[in-house]
Amino acid sequence: MKLTIITITYNAEQFLERTILSVANQTVQDFEYLIIDGGSKDKTLEIIKNHEKSVTRWISEKDKGIYDAMNKGLSLASGDFVWFMNAGDQIHDNQVVEKLLIQMSDNADVYYGETLFVNDNGENLGLRSVVTPHGLPKNLSWRDFRYGMVVCHQAFIARKTIAPTYRLDHFYSADIDWEIKCLKAAQKVTNLDIIVAKYLTGGFSIKNLKRSLLDRYEILKTHFGFSGVVFAHVLILFRGLGFIWKKKGKYW
Repeated sequence: MKLTIITITYNAEQFLERTILSVANQTVQDFEYLIIDGGSKDKTLEIIKNHEKSVTRWISEKDKGIYDAMNKGLSLASGDFVWFMNAGDQIHDNQVVEKLLIQMSDNADVYYGETLFVNDNGENLGLRSVVTPHGLPKNLSWRDFRYGMVVCHQAFIARKTIAPTYRLDHFYSADIDWEIKCLKAAQKVTNLDIIVAKYLTGGFSIKNLKRSLLDRYEILKTHFGFSGVVFAHVLILFRGLGFIWKKKGKYW
């Protein structure tokens, strides 16, 4: 099975190299690596050129936003599976790809795992399933997304034949729609039971949180209906409040 790793970047000179190195330092290099740049004006292209030996192909041109760039990556990918590892994010450790390729012998359509949150300096902020109310499902289904983004996009690897294009009419949260559609089309989903990625906090959706939440609501409504989403968001609210109290050492 051939794997394509795709990095989307734009004016990310501060963080891009850590992403590239996390790919270049994998113990197994049997994969395709694409970088899709949106026409950066900083030193992003210089960084890419410095690591060209580790990159299968890269392009730099204006796009219509992050999801348009992701669609370009999908169209260029020649692998059986696609995995987005965007600028600032990292593959967790040097053996993740090796473990993933071994696991792919089970012929699943989607592979997923845990995510570690890191800050701008790359410092560990904790596991996503621990520092947020989103517990990682042991057996993932598209229905789990009723309660939000339960699997980080950087820890989600999908077979290309079931991967749709990203919706450009949902500028802030098209990734949750993409994961749901992949899972709806998947015949088999495998939990890798490892930490797959390091996620740089404070990304695009976080910086546009209000719009992102409204966009996510509209997406979830198309998959779960109005009443289902309202009920789920009430549970999300109470779960979030309970999580905050628990973190403060208080319990219901």
